[in-house]
Amino acid sequence: MPERAKVGVLISGRGSNMAALLYASRIDPACPYEIVVVGSNDPEAVGLKLAAAEGVPTFAHSHRGMKRAEFDAIITRELEAAGITHIALAGYMRLLSAEFVQHWQGRCLNIHPSLLPKHKGLHTHQAVLAAGEAETGCTIHIVTPELDDGPILGQARIKVLPGDTPDTLATRVQFAEHQLYPRVLADFVTADSRPDALLARVRGLALNLPAAQEKLSHGSNGFFIEGGKFFAYFTDNHHGDGITALMLKVSGLDEQAMLIEQDPDRFFRPKYLGPSGWIGIVLTDGPDWAMIETMLSAAWRLCAPKRLAILPF
Repeated sequence: MPERAKVGVLISGRGSNMAALLYASRIDPACPYEIVVVGSNDPEAVGLKLAAAEGVPTFAHSHRGMKRAEFDAIITRELEAAGITHIALAGYMRLLSAEFVQHWQGRCLNIHPSLLPKHKGLHTHQAVLAAGEAETGCTIHIVTPELDDGPILGQARIKVLPGDTPDTLATRVQFAEHQLYPRVLADFVTADSRPDALLARVRGLALNLPAAQEKLSHGSNGFFIEGGKFFAYFTDNHHGDGITALMLKVSGLDEQAMLIEQDPDRFFRPKYLGPSGWIGIVLTDGPDWAMIETMLSAAWRLCAPKRLAILPF
């Protein structure tokens, strides 16, 4: 079984969503994450006692009298000391600093008790009832600098019943939260190893290049310049090699050899394209996407006609 993602959960209160994540990770032996630390901005948060009783390390620091970035730096140090790979905000009632969000970019999730983008912020259940809406629910999204914003990863919907109050609505929404969060978190932490997610990310980078197009070629997703040459291929278990990889045109055999020597676990010589000066990049186990974007651009320039190769981007 692959190594499980190490998740830190931040709470401010009872920690019911933290508990849902924790117990889901222990009930299912195949769960791809484990809760390795629980932290809070409130040393009296009830959820800390629950986590400690279950053997999960905890920490707490009061934010009172501290600047937001200063406090968030303390939280970051605690999370890094625990060796976490991802953060799950679970009723964490703090606005995050830009520095914190940037540091954990793409690795931090939040759960919100409404169907975003509706009813951001506090008092969501009152807002739903005041608007006379027929349904509400909860949303899990990637954390970005804007409050309750960021790409939505999952939602659960519930009906608003006659006679509902903010309290009765909150109770049923929380039932939905406890079902949704473990599933979305499990999908999220495995995204960098799933072939479909890796292809989507490669596709987004490749097709952002001028005149780039995609088509199947020899059973693989190939990226080429309109009316011209292929500059990249995405392969998954190609010819039974068991590897999910990106193959790119490089400047020649010298660059190919240099890359393999620098990182033989990441780079390899493709079986058929290798002699023509292509490099293979293993995409599992967290590749450097900034490097891949740079190498895709370089491969595109090597294959582009002069009228396009001179374009700045």
